[in-house]
Amino acid sequence: MAVGPEITLPNGRKMPTVGTGLWKVSKDTAPEHVYNAIKLGYRLFDNATDYGNEREVGLGLKRAMDDGLVKREELFIVGKLWNTFHAREHVKENFLRTCNDLCVDYLDLYLVHFPIALKYVPQETRYPPEWKHEVGGSVVPVKIPFQETWEAMEALYNEGLAKNIGISNMSGAMLYDLLSYAKVRPAVLQIELHPYLHRQQLVELAQAEGLAITAYSSMGDTGYHEINMVPGGPRFVPLLKHDLIAEIAKRHNRSSAQVLLRWAIERGVAVIPKGSNDREMMENLNVFDFSLTEQDMKEIASLNQNLIFNDPGKYAGRLIWAW
Repeated sequence: MAVGPEITLPNGRKMPTVGTGLWKVSKDTAPEHVYNAIKLGYRLFDNATDYGNEREVGLGLKRAMDDGLVKREELFIVGKLWNTFHAREHVKENFLRTCNDLCVDYLDLYLVHFPIALKYVPQETRYPPEWKHEVGGSVVPVKIPFQETWEAMEALYNEGLAKNIGISNMSGAMLYDLLSYAKVRPAVLQIELHPYLHRQQLVELAQAEGLAITAYSSMGDTGYHEINMVPGGPRFVPLLKHDLIAEIAKRHNRSSAQVLLRWAIERGVAVIPKGSNDREMMENLNVFDFSLTEQDMKEIASLNQNLIFNDPGKYAGRLIWAW
C-alpha cells in the first residue's frame, strides 16, 4: 500500500514521499511506535546507527511482518553509516549490524550520515559509538578520503545489500566532487530543510543532478530545544507557532504542521516527520489533498534565515562541520 505519490529514484525504485523519522524515539516506545505507524499506513522508516534504537525498531518491524500487516518488499527502510565506520573495512560492518538490529537482510536506502570521518570505535567497546571517541573525552577526526567511504558504499549496492545508496548533510561543492568519481551515483540527499532554512541553490543543484531530496526537521526547531541547539532570546519564534504559518494553515483549513510538510512536498522533496501520537501521525500523512498557492510559497520564502539547528560543532565541542 502506497500512501500518496512516490518519488522515482535513478534506478527506477520507488520511495514514499512521506515517511516517519525515528530520531529521539525512545527504546521503550520504539517497537509499538513502529508497529502502530505501519497500521496507520507508513511504509518508509528513517533510521540511523546514532539514534541508538535500531534493535527496538527492528522488533516493531518484525512483529508487523510476522503478523501479516505488511510484507518486507512493501517497506522502504533507511539506514545510515556512522562517522566512526568510514574506513573501507568498517563500512560493511556497520551496515550488517544495522540490518541485524532491524531484522532485515537488505536496506532500501543506505546513507552516509555525515561527511565526517572519526576514529574507529569497536562494537565491543561501545555501540552506538556517538561523537566522542571515549565517554567524556573528545571528538577525534581521522583522515579518510570520502572516495574510500563511497567505494565501500558502492560495494554494498553492487552486492544487492543496499538497493540505493546516498548521502546526508553534504554541501553542493562536496556533492560535485563525489559525482566526479562515483561509479554508482547517490540516489538521495538528505538535509535539514524548513522555512527558516530554504537551501534553494542546494535543492536545485541536487535535483538537476538527478538526486531525490529528503528533508529532515521539517518543523524546524522542534526537537532541538531540549539539547540546547536553538538560538535563545525573545525574538525567536518556533515555526509551529509562527503567525504566518498559522494564517496559511487557516486559509486551507489545515494545521501548521501540514503546511510545513506541504511546503517541502511542493518543492519535490520527501519528508520524514515523527509524530508523537496517532492524531499527529495521521495528520502528517494527510498532505496530498491540498496544495499551497504561489502566494503561499512566496510568503513562506520570506521566512528564510539560513538557520541551521543540527550543527554537529555544537555537540562535538569543536569546529568539525563548518557549513
